[in-house]
Amino acid sequence: MTASSQTFGQTMTTVPRVVTDQDRRLIAAAFHEYDSGQKGYLNREDVKVATVSLFGYKPSKFEVDQVFKNAKEVNGEHVLELDPFIKVMSSKMAAQDKDEEIRQVFLAFDTHCRGFLTLDDLLRAGSLVAPHIPRHRMEAAFREVDSDGDSRVSYRDFEYMMKYSLDDRM
Repeated sequence: MTASSQTFGQTMTTVPRVVTDQDRRLIAAAFHEYDSGQKGYLNREDVKVATVSLFGYKPSKFEVDQVFKNAKEVNGEHVLELDPFIKVMSSKMAAQDKDEEIRQVFLAFDTHCRGFLTLDDLLRAGSLVAPHIPRHRMEAAFREVDSDGDSRVSYRDFEYMMKYSLDDRM
């Protein structure tokens, strides 16, 4: 199954991400972490917090309503048990577009909307999200990603860096 979307006049096809056993374990761990009192289910608030933990954003009321559409009722409250929670969150995880996430991160770094990143952009973002990383390490990382040495990191370089894996070297 694929999905199509329009971006800058081009049609892009995204292939749903494969949800691994490790992903399912992560989802189950989030369930257990937010199942306060170990009651065996999550209520609406628990699901919202678990979603923030797993995906980094607070779900809309509509999204939460969809999650609880066929949920079980306990004491007059709709709740989600472990297996349905894993199923719903796996589906959500499979639908994630990693390329879109990378584009959003790039745009967050590119505060001047120039289409490239400078060392100052990286240092500014780094000071906000990782102030413990020394400046010389940030500079070294920037030089490594700046493949053509023009003191600018293009989107292509940024995307390559974000998708790079240590496994790629072997």
